[in-house]
Amino acid sequence: MSALDVVLTGTGVPHPAPGRAGAGTLIRYRDGDTTVGLQFDAGRGTTIRLVEAGSPASHLAAMFLTHLHSDHLLDLPDVALTRWIQQQLHKTGPLVIVTPEGGAARFARRMFDIYDDDIEVRMEHTGAPHPSIDIRVFDASFEPQTVWRDERFGITVTSIGVHHEPVPDAVAYRVDTPAGAVVISGDTRVCGEVESLAEGAQILVHEAYRSTAMSKQIAGTVFETIFSYHADTVKLGEMAQRLGVPHLVLTHLIPQPGTPEDEAKFEKDVREGGYTGRVTVGRDLMTFTLGS
Repeated sequence: MSALDVVLTGTGVPHPAPGRAGAGTLIRYRDGDTTVGLQFDAGRGTTIRLVEAGSPASHLAAMFLTHLHSDHLLDLPDVALTRWIQQQLHKTGPLVIVTPEGGAARFARRMFDIYDDDIEVRMEHTGAPHPSIDIRVFDASFEPQTVWRDERFGITVTSIGVHHEPVPDAVAYRVDTPAGAVVISGDTRVCGEVESLAEGAQILVHEAYRSTAMSKQIAGTVFETIFSYHADTVKLGEMAQRLGVPHLVLTHLIPQPGTPEDEAKFEKDVREGGYTGRVTVGRDLMTFTLGS
């Protein structure tokens, strides 16, 4: 029997908070003795969270980037370099990075530059070849497109453009497997593109900002601008109910909850939007399994 794990490797935002790594979600498909690990985004702390989740960098089949913001890319060099260093023990080859063309792809192409001296010393000492990555780019589109697949296990990853303007080339992803389907929103306003991509999926992992609840507090401040290109929790509840997705998982949380009472406010907002399905307010390393 096959199974699909959804692991929250990071539920935080640019402002650091205890217990919350930067943005990231691990999708792990298990079929017998074989595991296919797909990591979506690599905010700060991703490398450690992957080890804690039992899927270190050396185990990844591919990494997917949603957009160019640093809080989603900060740990990408660490994931790639750690995987390279681990080649002495695990001959896994270069890290496959699937990304929309644009800022995120440029970051990936240049990310080893500041590590030149470190890489040179390691190569001289161990005789290792230069680290390499396998960048696979696509043009972001508001029409769904297949960007990665593993035909051995019937896994397909689909991308669609989302609305994080003024940030260009932002995308969401859907992972379809024999054990079920999961959608990861990336950063976006509540939008029809994510809604269409998530039709028939069992889990929707979506960023969540309490914009409606905090509208008076943030009025006239820079946070009003920041909240404007993120997903309001009430509107997200409305969308999830229309969609009928069974399980809504909230991540990339603002304001970052520090208590169960704070977390309950996120669910309350979603319920005010009319959603009647299962709601999870994300914490790092929460794991949800389909199939089995």
